[in-house]
Amino acid sequence: MEFVQQNLMWIALALISGGMLVWPMLRGGMGGASVSPLQATLMINREDAIVLDVRESEEFARGHVPNSRHFPVGQIDKRVSELQKFKTRPLIVVCHSGNRSGAACGALRKHGFEKVFNLAGGMGAWEQAGQPVTRKS
Repeated sequence: MEFVQQNLMWIALALISGGMLVWPMLRGGMGGASVSPLQATLMINREDAIVLDVRESEEFARGHVPNSRHFPVGQIDKRVSELQKFKTRPLIVVCHSGNRSGAACGALRKHGFEKVFNLAGGMGAWEQAGQPVTRKS
């Protein structure tokens, strides 16, 4: 008990940092499965997957996955009707790091989309994997 009292600050720091490590996994789990950049590329090429970029306009303009569709996460519910024609195709959702796309995956699942995948690590992981990026709309 004395140890805990003397090291309360360090214990709290350990709990907070551990929680920060676990939180993205819990949020991602609610949105569905994650795919790596390599898996996403295979899905695009083999299964004609659609890539949805849920970042804000400024982020999208700085560079995005070629042929991706821009759907800011705050507009998913309003614009979901535009995606109905793709309901049978896999949807790969991407943001900067994977957090916003996890939330978007959850929203899409609520609208009845079953083949929804979060790009693990977002655009950062995509670029690190040497995958192509474009600035064309």
